[in-house]
Amino acid sequence: MKSLRRRPVPSPSKAPDLRGMRVVAAFEAVKGVLATLVGIAALSLIHKDMQQIAETLVGRLHLDLNALYPRIFIDAAARLSDSSLWLLAALAFGYAALRSVEAWGLWRARHWAQWLAVAVGGIYLPVEIYELFHGLSAVKAATLTANVGIVLYMANSLWRSRRKRAAGASPEGAAARR
Repeated sequence: MKSLRRRPVPSPSKAPDLRGMRVVAAFEAVKGVLATLVGIAALSLIHKDMQQIAETLVGRLHLDLNALYPRIFIDAAARLSDSSLWLLAALAFGYAALRSVEAWGLWRARHWAQWLAVAVGGIYLPVEIYELFHGLSAVKAATLTANVGIVLYMANSLWRSRRKRAAGASPEGAAARR
């Protein structure tokens, strides 16, 4: 049975991977905070006239209320129900919780958090590639690049830690530690 005592958090000077992991952890924490803000915003819109809010927003952006895209936005806002906003808020808070747990685990250099980062980041790659082929933009390219970088960095970190553990378990690694 594994011990339940706390594992110390490695210092960045002793673990070269830790700096990179902490950058990724900070990035994931920011995504968690943004998702929390989206959830709060969705909750604040419950019992409000969404069509009026959308029309006011379109007007403040100096867009034509009768143009195609502003009209689609206003019509979609008018169809939003309170239950849809509750669902959006719940999904946003769930996403925020996932990102926050991942950020905490990466900050503390937990192995499971690295696996989580690879899995969750890898899930988005096909969608991001699809979106990139259906309309190239700087935001889409930057998002894909950042996500690929994170997935590759975490996969490389997992691979190196696995090699390290394998070397420590072999007779040559055990002899080197003596």
